Amino acid sequence: MSERDGDSSEDLATEELDPVEALEELLEEIADGLQLDVDVDVEERDGVLSGRLEGEDVGLFIGRHGQTIDAVQHLAQRIVFPDGPSSVRVVVDANGYRERRAEALRADADEAADEALSSGKPVELDPLPPFERRIVHEYLRERGGVETHSEGNEPERYLVITPLAVDGDA
Repeated sequence: MSERDGDSSEDLATEELDPVEALEELLEEIADGLQLDVDVDVEERDGVLSGRLEGEDVGLFIGRHGQTIDAVQHLAQRIVFPDGPSSVRVVVDANGYRERRAEALRADADEAADEALSSGKPVELDPLPPFERRIVHEYLRERGGVETHSEGNEPERYLVITPLAVDGDA
């Protein structure tokens, strides 16, 4: 065996990438496959591994109602952390889509909470993926006046917003 045998492409293929490198490589491959002209930036901070695409025409990557970007995010979590659940959460974004979506979710949550408070009855939201339900749960917990819980089974799991009992209610 020569020294060169130790540097074979077979060895490189089995070499494990760290999570940042793995996510960056995955997003670059997907962007190339979709023929997108984008910059990919990946960073890990506070238990979140964030991958961002910035560029033109990322609509195909985001998909209808965010379905494609949500699927990529789900797959990225499984590919980057193949040994199962990780304390590090993978978040994939494109041109600020996630923050725009979070703003829309908070606005919908406000409307539903106002309706629950004015009617005194629970209000159901449309089904949402887990990470979007978490945004609404956390937002409404901070807002106060209502409580939230999830019902149903994936992918049709949805949030129920219930007004909190007011002192004096029987």
